[in-house]
Amino acid sequence: MTRLSAARLGVPSRGMLVHQTLPRLLAPAQLVPGRRRDVDALLAWGRRPSARRVERLGQHWGLPVWHIEDGFLRSLGKGRRDPPLALLIDDLGVHFDATAPSRLEHLITLPLSLDQRVRAQQVQALWCEQRLSKVNPVQDSPVPEERFVLVVDQSAGDCSIPLGWASPEHFLQMLREALADHPSCTVVVKVHPDVIHGRARGHFSAKDLVHPRIRLSADGLHPAGLLQRAEAVYVVTSQMGFEALLWGRPVHCFGMPFYAGWGLTHDRLAAPDRRQRGVSLMALVHGALIAYPCCIDPHQHEPCSIETLMRTIGLQRRMSALAPRRVQAFGFTPWKQRNLRRFLAGSDVRFPMPWMVPGSGMNAVAVWGRRGKPRVLRAADRRQLPTLHVEDGFLRSVGLGADLIDPISWVVDARGMYYDATAPSDLELLLFDRQWTVLQLERAAQLRQRLVGAAITKYNLQADSWQRPHGIQRVVLVVGQVESDASIRFGAPGLCTNLGLLQAVRVAEPNAYLVYKPHPDVTAGLCRAGMGEEIAQRCCDEVLTSGSIDQLFYPGRRIACAHIPGWI
Repeated sequence: MTRLSAARLGVPSRGMLVHQTLPRLLAPAQLVPGRRRDVDALLAWGRRPSARRVERLGQHWGLPVWHIEDGFLRSLGKGRRDPPLALLIDDLGVHFDATAPSRLEHLITLPLSLDQRVRAQQVQALWCEQRLSKVNPVQDSPVPEERFVLVVDQSAGDCSIPLGWASPEHFLQMLREALADHPSCTVVVKVHPDVIHGRARGHFSAKDLVHPRIRLSADGLHPAGLLQRAEAVYVVTSQMGFEALLWGRPVHCFGMPFYAGWGLTHDRLAAPDRRQRGVSLMALVHGALIAYPCCIDPHQHEPCSIETLMRTIGLQRRMSALAPRRVQAFGFTPWKQRNLRRFLAGSDVRFPMPWMVPGSGMNAVAVWGRRGKPRVLRAADRRQLPTLHVEDGFLRSVGLGADLIDPISWVVDARGMYYDATAPSDLELLLFDRQWTVLQLERAAQLRQRLVGAAITKYNLQADSWQRPHGIQRVVLVVGQVESDASIRFGAPGLCTNLGLLQAVRVAEPNAYLVYKPHPDVTAGLCRAGMGEEIAQRCCDEVLTSGSIDQLFYPGRRIACAHIPGWI
């Protein structure tokens, strides 16, 4: 939409503003809520009843109406917690309405340059590599071991069905023909997730599905495995037919969805004249996934390419899949409970009462760091449940955890904890046993450069700059800690106090200029100072309570730490 940048878009139906990402998806256009005439166009959502009202308003005011819909790659999940990350904007019609032209139809018919064809091929391959769908639940639907074809049901009342020239009777016809066309195959009927969750009805009754070769897929899970393995896919107007084309499957259409009528599908209905010249699959892919949608990345909500969105959602889905399905978490405060649900987004996290122990039906137990109570750990061990140790990440936040600043990273370790020298950890295993690729090492080097260049630290506190004293040849930084911290208990069997560390450094570096930096939680009064720490000034040349620690990290400067053997 080349005119989007200069547009003022009226939003008469404010209900669509429930999608929090809508302003960013339409940026830099300006959204003007309410019934306003001083706009360039009115926005309507698809073919909903509210859209009909907006169309009548547009006719009355002489304003064009642009229709918007979720993109073909929408988000990880569905609902308010997962707003759309891709949006389809159409100034001519609606992509699923075969009764009239749409902007998508126009884009599909445009000739492609060599670069555009190559990009479309890469996008198709990336879709399959990342195993994507419109929404992307973590688990795949089970795939039969035997040969099968896939029949896709839809929600009754879905307006894409009549606007795709179909009716409820076409679903029964589709099922009958799938059985007849493939007499030696199982027929898997994929039920729409809204039907499974009780938000809609499907098109098949129980008696329609009484057949020895019919198997029901009514789990609401991801369809990628079924689309990858099916010998053919049967649809009325479902988007899964388009996804099946991306997987290279034969697709039988009993309605007229946006991808039908171009010579790419086996159609039971005659295509409209405007589609009968036929196009290549790459033209369809380029039009539908590259030229048509507006995308934003899930993290910054800034405009991005479809490839960036595909890789990001694919990564999110894979990371969510690593999380156990059902987790009981012990010892988390209400503030940490909220954050644990964020970081274990792929899990059903439960918080039992403090006196309880892990129950049946769980897949894992979560505890904070090394604070798990022995009875909880013993019960988890008896039930052979993995114990996930959760702690702050190395890049935690902008601000202190003790101030209840939400973390941007946590680590989840199934073996132990990175600061516990008494037992193995996932990090140790990665460092010791992992064979890193050249690309991974290059990525690590780039990350290191970014961290150093942007002066990123664990807490990223605002502080005054520090100047090296004039004429001093050697400066040694001594980093203080909260002495009750678990990293000292589990990582410092000998020297374990800040004062003791300072005294040891003074003995080892009698001529150096010693700078002691207390832990920021201690400086802020959120945690107690260490034993005897009030006399730290006697053992060093400067106690730095306000300087920014990133300015102290220069090459050649030594840093003394209590729980790390030697100095860095």
